[in-house]
Amino acid sequence: MSALDDLEPALAAAPGTVSVWHGGLTGPPRYTRLPEDTHYAASTMKAAVLVAAHRAAAAGDADLDAPVGVHADFASGDGETRFTAGEEEDGDDQAWARLGEDVPLRWLLRRMIVRSGNLATNLVIEHLGFDAVAEAWRACGARHSRVARLLGDAAADLRAKRNLVTAADLAAVMRAIATDAAATPAACAEMRELLEANEFNPDIPAGLPPGTRVAHKNGWVTGSRHDAALVTPDDAPPYVLVVCTTTELSDDDACALVARVATASWPDRLRAAQVS
Repeated sequence: MSALDDLEPALAAAPGTVSVWHGGLTGPPRYTRLPEDTHYAASTMKAAVLVAAHRAAAAGDADLDAPVGVHADFASGDGETRFTAGEEEDGDDQAWARLGEDVPLRWLLRRMIVRSGNLATNLVIEHLGFDAVAEAWRACGARHSRVARLLGDAAADLRAKRNLVTAADLAAVMRAIATDAAATPAACAEMRELLEANEFNPDIPAGLPPGTRVAHKNGWVTGSRHDAALVTPDDAPPYVLVVCTTTELSDDDACALVARVATASWPDRLRAAQVS
């Protein structure tokens, strides 16, 4: 039994679905809970978009230093209309400040991860194409997750084009980045640096000892709070922890629950890469 096993009553009592994946960088997971259940992706899908950009660069299909025009008007995934992204729902104001300008694709990737920028994400996906993102999921070993529409595309959402993730798939992406399997070793190192620079840290990092190295991508909308993390303790090998919550909890309570899972993962860190 582990501290994560002991947390099961609290996870089962949550009004909705709580998925967890915990384990080392290779081999079977140490602990899982509903790892294949699908959740609305929120911003966690940006980790796969990040991988897609670096894979495209490695294949010669994209130049991370090439200029990209910043605009807020996009074609909808409904195939008929256009929509305007919403600034008020964006965690990053820097991309909006550059409307009408050209910025490097690499700069957009940083805004997408460090401040979870939605406008930056849409510009990256538009530049790469949805097929590149789908290929990135597959290359990392993800089986069920998808990016089917741009952020803020309500018309596409009404046609059931939804961005979905599972805890197992997010763990596969984080493991691939951690082990240099997602792209080139240099690209994976750059991705880890970006994920460590994430400025929103009320989820998994909040449940770990202060100063713990955490490379992570979280996501949140009403009813969903997720975090996918590569945790690097000073006294144990790195491990991956993913928590996805689709519940009726308030955002503060959902954050606290994710942090509790992170706290419970910590005592088991020395055994995370070992399966009993």
